[in-house]
Amino acid sequence: MKLSDFFGDKAFYRRVFAVAGPILVQNVITNFVSLLDNIMVGQVGTEPMSGVAIVNQLLFVFNLCIFGGLAGPGIFSAQYYGKGDLEGVRSSFRAKLYIGIGAVAVFAALFLSAGEQLISLFLHEGEDNLDLHATLLYGKDYLGVMLLQMLPFAVTQVYSGTLRETGETLLPMKAGIGAVCVNLCFNYVLIFGKFGAPALGVVGAAIATLIARIVECSIVIVWTHTHRRRSPFIVGAYRTLRVPAPLMKQIARMGMPLLVNEVLWAAGMTTLNQCYSMRGLEVVSATNIASTVSNLFFCFFLAMGSTVSIIVGQLLGAGELERAVDEDRKLIVFTVLLNILVGAVMAALAPVIPQIYNTTATAKSIAVSMLFVSAFMMPFSSFTNDAYFTLRSGGKTIITFLFDSGFTWLIAVPTAYVLSRFTAMPIVAMFMCVQSLEFIKCFIGFLLLRSRKWVNNLVRE
Repeated sequence: MKLSDFFGDKAFYRRVFAVAGPILVQNVITNFVSLLDNIMVGQVGTEPMSGVAIVNQLLFVFNLCIFGGLAGPGIFSAQYYGKGDLEGVRSSFRAKLYIGIGAVAVFAALFLSAGEQLISLFLHEGEDNLDLHATLLYGKDYLGVMLLQMLPFAVTQVYSGTLRETGETLLPMKAGIGAVCVNLCFNYVLIFGKFGAPALGVVGAAIATLIARIVECSIVIVWTHTHRRRSPFIVGAYRTLRVPAPLMKQIARMGMPLLVNEVLWAAGMTTLNQCYSMRGLEVVSATNIASTVSNLFFCFFLAMGSTVSIIVGQLLGAGELERAVDEDRKLIVFTVLLNILVGAVMAALAPVIPQIYNTTATAKSIAVSMLFVSAFMMPFSSFTNDAYFTLRSGGKTIITFLFDSGFTWLIAVPTAYVLSRFTAMPIVAMFMCVQSLEFIKCFIGFLLLRSRKWVNNLVRE
């Protein structure tokens, strides 16, 4: 192959930045504010920060359930839009609404009935003798308010995802920026009791998040319904609540593996963190710091994953199969090279950021080491992320299920479980062992991409 097979022309990169840019900006701002958010909660103390971190791990499973549940109809939204079939987009949109509301009901019932038991799974004594009971109470208070933000979050994802899949990426970005600004301001006021407000601590952080979710949801809904020329799928979207049975069957057949995959993958990540927590509550604090900082840098390859899904999905839907293969290869090369640079920046900042937190020296030291490991692995993680979205864009959802959550539960979780329960391996060494499994996943992803089994037009007549 020639060098030009791996790099696009100016028009190609302009199109990539047009899609990825707004998604990246929104994600960076959201995660930067989450970092500030996290630092503010961290100023209250290690136990409050750990309680919030544990609940956010549980909510992470819900968030990924929403993303996974909407991914199935999202495949069809992108391909129907590429085909020019707006009625198909509307039907996919309705299917998303049903899935989102259903997920909220299931997880709300789970957290109301078993929230305390789930939080308790992460509470273990460590070197610093932190207060486990206080951490449990902080977590329960935080979860009680955070349950209320689940519905506006789900509805926002339904609208924003459909807007992106139909080419409107700026509005979700603007709504996200507005929401995080609201969240940041109310966090400052409600956590610390500024401007005459009561100092509510972790409850204040939860209320701020709830307000921000409602603001974001309102912006997205109002804009979509008042800008019908730029979001034509919404015209007649509620004229009926019916989703054609053949499409629903296709969504169920292709989307169910994605839904199960996202839930199992998120549950797998949460289980990994639970394994790490066996080394003590200070590890929960360290993992929270490391993951919050890492997520800010992970925005780059996550935005590129969404870009792969949109660009490749539209090309496949339009029947341009060879062009889809060519542009997918160029997108992956660009992503990996970009994340070598991003990883280097993250490594340079790793010793600095954890020192901002009001937590123990042990937690800070562990967090720094975890950040170094994550920075080194970033190019490899970016490759597997793009491989996942490539396979998904072509409807190979069973393969993506095995590649993603299958790998997590069959390889990563058993490794962490054995190391945490049956060895005295220090937490940093354990974290390195689990992260290094990504090399195996890279090799599998390369073979799956080369097979070209993902090159499918799902919406042809």
